[in-house]
Amino acid sequence: MNFQKFLIPTAAVAVLVFAYQTAGWQGVLLVLGGIVFWMLLHFNRVLQALKRAADRPVGYVDSAVMLNARLKTRVTLLHVVAITRSLGEQLSPKDAQPEIFRWTDGGGSSVTCTFSAGKLSAWQLVRPDTEVYSLPQIPAP
Repeated sequence: MNFQKFLIPTAAVAVLVFAYQTAGWQGVLLVLGGIVFWMLLHFNRVLQALKRAADRPVGYVDSAVMLNARLKTRVTLLHVVAITRSLGEQLSPKDAQPEIFRWTDGGGSSVTCTFSAGKLSAWQLVRPDTEVYSLPQIPAP
């Protein structure tokens, strides 16, 4: 169960009640101002991440290997979009759980991320098979 859905609003109401008991309506207005400010900061963060992602192709990342190194479990899709600065290519059906997105770089490497309940649960780095070329051997004089 996701306790954040209940914990944050309950804490906000508790702080509002405490502010009313200690400072009256002035305290309530001060706490409401703080809550609105926090919500505006969060809204601004979401808009900035989506604004940066709007300028890039869907499912593109500069380096899939670096994305793989920066990922951690339980981060949100918004956090991954902020890291990649691109919306992921959705592989799963719309509104189906778990959600699966893929980001691919210019070399063909890709990272496929699985989100369960909005949080990153697993990811996989796929690198294309590449031929290894060796430099010609120059004989020593």
